[in-house]
Amino acid sequence: MRRLAPAFYLLPLCALPLTGHAQEQTEDSPQALSELTIVGAAESPTGPVQGYKAERSSSATRTDTPLHETPQSVSVVSREALDDLSATRLQQALDQAGGVGRGNNFGGQGLTSYTVRGFTSSEYFRNGFPMNRGYPSAPDAATLERVEVLRGPAATLYGRSDPGGTFNVVTKQPLGERKTTLGSQFTDQGLRRGTLDTTGPVDEDGRLAYRLNLIAEGGDSFRDDVEHERYEVAPVLSWQATDATLITFEADIIRSNAPLDRGRTNYLTQRAEASRSTNAWEKGTTNLLHNDNESYQLRFEHQLNDAWTLAGGFQYLDGSLKGNAVEANGVQADGVTLGRNFNYRKLEWTDRDLQLNLTGRFDTFGLGHTLITGIEVEDYDYQSIIQRSPGSVSAYPVNLVDPVLGQPRPALTRTPTHDHETLKTWAAFVQDQIALTERFKVLGGVRLERFEHDYDNFVTGGQSWSNADNAVTPRLGVSYDLTPELALYASASKSFKPNTGAARLGGGFDPEEGKAYEVGMKWAALDGRLSVDTAIFHTVKENVLTLDPVDPNFNVAAGEVRSRGFEVNVTGDLTPNWRILGGYAFTDAEVTKDNTLARGTRLTNIPRNAVNLLNVYEFHDGVLRGLGLGANLKYVGEREGQKTAVSDYTMDSYTVTDLLSFYKVDEHLRLNLDVRNVFNKGYDESSWNAYSYPGEPRTVQAGFTYTF
Repeated sequence: MRRLAPAFYLLPLCALPLTGHAQEQTEDSPQALSELTIVGAAESPTGPVQGYKAERSSSATRTDTPLHETPQSVSVVSREALDDLSATRLQQALDQAGGVGRGNNFGGQGLTSYTVRGFTSSEYFRNGFPMNRGYPSAPDAATLERVEVLRGPAATLYGRSDPGGTFNVVTKQPLGERKTTLGSQFTDQGLRRGTLDTTGPVDEDGRLAYRLNLIAEGGDSFRDDVEHERYEVAPVLSWQATDATLITFEADIIRSNAPLDRGRTNYLTQRAEASRSTNAWEKGTTNLLHNDNESYQLRFEHQLNDAWTLAGGFQYLDGSLKGNAVEANGVQADGVTLGRNFNYRKLEWTDRDLQLNLTGRFDTFGLGHTLITGIEVEDYDYQSIIQRSPGSVSAYPVNLVDPVLGQPRPALTRTPTHDHETLKTWAAFVQDQIALTERFKVLGGVRLERFEHDYDNFVTGGQSWSNADNAVTPRLGVSYDLTPELALYASASKSFKPNTGAARLGGGFDPEEGKAYEVGMKWAALDGRLSVDTAIFHTVKENVLTLDPVDPNFNVAAGEVRSRGFEVNVTGDLTPNWRILGGYAFTDAEVTKDNTLARGTRLTNIPRNAVNLLNVYEFHDGVLRGLGLGANLKYVGEREGQKTAVSDYTMDSYTVTDLLSFYKVDEHLRLNLDVRNVFNKGYDESSWNAYSYPGEPRTVQAGFTYTF
């Protein structure tokens, strides 16, 4: 495997003596059009959060709305929280949003799959544009300003998605003063990482500004012979063309080389379980995938007058996943010999998305309105070919407990996957937030979406299909302020998501349809320093694919699943020194209709109980000034790993504790030393079919950032 030059990680250290001093700046901006102007301390719905507790968000309504008035459960994970965690991955941000769990990571390739409110999803958004098309690597945590998790359906504003929820990542934007941060992180498991974040104006009057994030990392992991390297370049250029018009160009280019690491197998006939470090999937170029992703956004915002704003943009995604891998065929009769297949894949995708939104604030008959209406057009194209060696349990064998790697590659004898898929959508939506009184507010919206889905199967005997349908996804919510600090809300909404595959009699399937109901409370406690949000929810998803009772080689869209539960989330800057972020979720998710699974079967990867709490205290005075200490606790209950008619396993509950520390030497230099999984708890973090992926053992991470 190609190695990163060791000198790269030392580059930030070499730069330290050359740096000058710049005046300390405030990153907050008061309006959506003012990324380049830094004034006051008002929070922008898309800008930095001071501390942990955000006051405003635009993700849940696509308008600048206080979270207190949003009739939906929303969690915001701020940049400061990510810094306190020394986070390097998007998933570490999602871990801090109560009730959000980890799903399939596609063998360590960075696929962002997650669970929320009982459902597994891979749909998410970046600055309001859809991102998870194909098999993209998730954006690095270093590029993120805030991560906003929306619980419940978001189809009215964002289109096809799962009913449990989704999230929107808001990226770092240019600032009005020059600022550069160099950083590096190391772990005792072998990770080496260097980062650069630089921003400032280009011209004298500050109308043109830039931001550039560079990330490079690589090295070993706790998994045997599992090494990786990853590079990311994320430039942003903002132009305040006029006082009323802001144009932003943003790119994100990621190059990643990593093996396909499926983790551990869980077959019913297995007699032994591999350790969390054991790799049965080969090494070197026999198991190495190249994942290349590029995304480009051109966004604009134009203030027509004091009341109306026109905004939108265009996004282009291009990606590929190519290379060799090894996967399981099954376990032999002795229970410890694993049959495997060597495979080659070439997956390629593009996606084009165009959005145009009109937002207005006005009064009619004494009622205040915040109206947004928009259109969206998306064109997705995906093609793939996967070739494999023989699929018997006797083929390409290895002892799953003590594997001997480096066997000769078997011949590729079959092509089970060779296809081309296109999905085109056209959508229009309208939403109105009406202030009936100062305390009583109503939100209503509806989205009309047309999609055309075509699938060409080039495998001999494979079926091709086409499907087209229309979806109507309404949304209704109300909120009422009992006091200025306490608000009650209720909402009802729908979702839809196209199904894939061909029916026995030809053609595609009806899309999945979700219905969700939610009631909750939002309380600004302790004079507003602590936000306490609670919610009770009930969600049903219909048209889930299940086996065709006439021919089990096909599916029918006749299944149904249901999830209901209770959540409480807390976020607070309790004192200037003490900040917390946490949540508890009880989720009862089960099958209610299926042709194979029994009613009441629990859904895969969903715990009944989950708890997380990040607790950090930073000293601002005395001899300990600049020192921060914290703990991050995560509990995940027992989960079904896989539930089918012929396979079944359960992942045990677990509790993981991380200890965090940092020291701000001065206004420029920050050091961190963290210990994750301090008690070295063994656990599986997620599953996919017969595979489960083990969580990391005790890991020590150290690093620094230097800002000038």
